[in-house]
Amino acid sequence: MDDLRRSLAFALEKYPQQVEMVRAESILLDSARQNPKRPAYLTMAVPDEVVKGLRGRPEERDLLVLVRVPRQVLQRADSPIVLPGEVR
Repeated sequence: MDDLRRSLAFALEKYPQQVEMVRAESILLDSARQNPKRPAYLTMAVPDEVVKGLRGRPEERDLLVLVRVPRQVLQRADSPIVLPGEVR
């Protein structure tokens, strides 16, 4: 599956018990904003199993994605008001 959203939606719907989620700030070791000499970066500590799942042939690798949910979306999730186009 090449479409990341489709792959994630499938995994969450069909195999939610096998999908692991962790808040990025809980594994964040270091970070820096972009400056003229280098790009912004994050350094994260993950279990060795995660790193092993990213090695090897492409068809044998796990899918590891960084998903950002904007603050505005999180605020909408708690709102009792349903806006046009929102599905709940």
